[in-house]
Amino acid sequence: MKTALFALALFVHVLAQAQGADIFKGADLALGARLIADNKCAQCHASKVGGDGNTIYRPQGRINTAALLRGMVENCSTQLNLQLFPEEVTAIAAVLNRDHYKFK
Repeated sequence: MKTALFALALFVHVLAQAQGADIFKGADLALGARLIADNKCAQCHASKVGGDGNTIYRPQGRINTAALLRGMVENCSTQLNLQLFPEEVTAIAAVLNRDHYKFK
């Protein structure tokens, strides 16, 4: 079981590396920015890390691919029960990539 989980995790990691920022192609950046504001993402992040919340974005940290960034946004949506559609998650992640991460 552990071997199968490790193999799956490795596969997902390799797939994530291969996709790059192409997963954001065609994303609605205006929608993403609006959703970030409407869902008060900056205020939530500020409550977790202080200041204006921007220190939560650490491109050299554990979020080191575009796919992992999108996955983290999906995780926030799930944890906070935001019930975002997949294209909304992608739009938010695309804005974060544009403004903070800059994955190619």
